[in-house]
Amino acid sequence: MGLSVLDLFSIGIGPSSSHTVGPMRAAARFLEDLKRRDGFEATARIQAELFGSLALTGRGHGSDKATILGLMGELPESVDVERADDLVATVRQREELALGGRRTIRFTADDLTMHLGVFLPGHPNGMRFTAWDAEGRELCRKDYFSIGGGFVVDEVAVSEDHALDAKAEPAIPFDFTTGRELVEQAERHGLRISELVLRREEHWRPEAETRQALLRVWQVMQECVTAGCTSTRPTLPGGLNVPRRAPRLYQELVAQGASDDPLAGTDWIGLYALAVNEENAAGGRMVTAPTNGAAGIIPAVLHNFMQFSPRASEQAVVDFLLTAGAIGILFKSNASISGAEVGCQGEVGSACSMAAGALCDILGGSPRQVENAAEIGIEHNLGLTCDPVQGLVQIPCIERNAIAANKAVTAARMALRGDGGHLVSLDAAILTMRTTGEDMKSEYKETSTGGLALNYTVC
Repeated sequence: MGLSVLDLFSIGIGPSSSHTVGPMRAAARFLEDLKRRDGFEATARIQAELFGSLALTGRGHGSDKATILGLMGELPESVDVERADDLVATVRQREELALGGRRTIRFTADDLTMHLGVFLPGHPNGMRFTAWDAEGRELCRKDYFSIGGGFVVDEVAVSEDHALDAKAEPAIPFDFTTGRELVEQAERHGLRISELVLRREEHWRPEAETRQALLRVWQVMQECVTAGCTSTRPTLPGGLNVPRRAPRLYQELVAQGASDDPLAGTDWIGLYALAVNEENAAGGRMVTAPTNGAAGIIPAVLHNFMQFSPRASEQAVVDFLLTAGAIGILFKSNASISGAEVGCQGEVGSACSMAAGALCDILGGSPRQVENAAEIGIEHNLGLTCDPVQGLVQIPCIERNAIAANKAVTAARMALRGDGGHLVSLDAAILTMRTTGEDMKSEYKETSTGGLALNYTVC
């Protein structure tokens, strides 16, 4: 598949990588396809249709807003998160949008349709865009699928087992397709997992550029935590009126100062995860890691290390993200990171595994111990459902990140206390996650038609 670790850590916007970032990128890609067919200048009308999970939970995830922004030429990594809602509100009020930021066309509520209960073949997150000229002649029609983590493929690619529009390319050095291959290569070359992955990344860019890009990812993660800890908005948007807890918890922990409570560290880990996922729920700027719904786990574990460990350094940040990215590639390539496809085990479970293995690496773990930590991280998230209340990435998503972040730390420490030997491999656990997702009812895969989404009561 040829994935880079930087494909797993993309800077975007909340609340969902598959339901917000994906539709925005798909809409922008449709404009590029339209231009390639010389239809952009002739376009007088565009219709966007959302299917499957995108329709069932799309409004709670901001899929409709993201689609409109994408048609306006906005991208997740650069859209002004403070102005995004106002831009969409203006489109709806005036019933027109600036196509690609250049040409004004009419765009009404009828031009964005959510087909509840209708799925396109190929993936639960399907989209269809159609453009017509002023005489009603069809200029272009394309289907796209948001397959998790902000990745978007078209109808041709999705039929080829999620191939990411890959073109023939030279062999990737130090490449791997399984956890076993990753460990064997590291041991054969006498490298830590992070060192091996850094050499692999040279296939795409020089080492210095990889380091710079990963440190930029870390910067955005830090900014997201700060924004979540200092927000003055008391509740999250969407209608549930879920209170923000990170600002109050942050003030309490700062006021508490040094504590003789042996479990105080878990409070900080939980705080960092809450801060990120509250910002995500509010549509803030963040990093998919590997998805938005699970974006608090990796930053929480890394923040905790950087705050409390004497080994904290920029090198540790780079190594952590390299190892986490390698494990994420295994999940993306051999199973799925899409909650709509395999449930939350593919999102929170993958992120927990990534964070566990990464922490183990920077704490001095051997390749086998890193693989063991990653396996523990996913094994104890197997079967985790995706059942967001009212389609919002809030309940149970926010707390789930805090719990999984602490679980990742436990997994890393358990692996470090062992010699790397274990009965269940990471590859076997990833396979189990995939088959469990295949067996899971659609009600528990980001449709908000089962589980907590159906059975919650307002206290």
